Amino acid sequence: MRITHTRREEMRLGVSHGGAAASYFNPGFDATAFKSPWSFIHSVIFPPGSGIGQHTHIHSEEIFVTIDNAMQFTHNGRTTEVDGGAAVPLRSGESHGIYNHSDQDTWFFNFHCVDPTRTPMCEDFDDPRIEVKLESADRLPVGRFNRALLKPRRHHGGKGEVLFREVWGSRDFTTNFEYLCHILLPPGTSVGYHRHEIVDEAYMIMNGRGRITVDGETEEVVRGDAILNNLGSAHGIYNHTDDDLELFVVGVSLEKGKVDATDLGDDLAGR
Repeated sequence: MRITHTRREEMRLGVSHGGAAASYFNPGFDATAFKSPWSFIHSVIFPPGSGIGQHTHIHSEEIFVTIDNAMQFTHNGRTTEVDGGAAVPLRSGESHGIYNHSDQDTWFFNFHCVDPTRTPMCEDFDDPRIEVKLESADRLPVGRFNRALLKPRRHHGGKGEVLFREVWGSRDFTTNFEYLCHILLPPGTSVGYHRHEIVDEAYMIMNGRGRITVDGETEEVVRGDAILNNLGSAHGIYNHTDDDLELFVVGVSLEKGKVDATDLGDDLAGR
């Protein structure tokens, strides 16, 4: 099973794209881990005063996700404060950066997908985005992990009803990013055992604990864990605890705009 953790003592310290100061970085999964055009999954802890300098990617795209605290996000030169629990899509050619203006650490994920038919390029702007003018949050494409917007559904033959919402979809990207979904599992519920033949999928645990099963192997996962489910692998997750389990899921397809799923008739409650 492929799992990475967000633990400061296991992370590297470095500066990215001319950022304001060094942050703690977990390389997570690189391109060799995927069968789709997914390039990497990074987990980062930003200490106060650190960040990622403004830069742009051509023929590749990213999703920035902040889990807790707050950050200043820059998108095409506009900057706003974004509270934790938000995902910002960054399409090909859109400049972006991030800065922790607060007095607390901020936990962050970064997802990168390339255009498989073109050569990706990157340009740094030598701009750490310190003390910049802030604008209204409605000027940036910010998707919130808002529990009030979640809808109940029985997911892939799982036990009981989970709460679900697609925050961003294939229509929001030019690359093969297919979805970013927010899911909350109440105690005793599950996302049933299933597989995708053309989609690489990753689960990121935001809050709580659960038991994830991948290709017959079951492990307990906790806040900060990222679990990779390669295309063709059977997977699902069960909340065996008395507290809610909150996660988000990112999928990248072999074929843009196409998603498949085969439910395997196991709600995982007995795993």
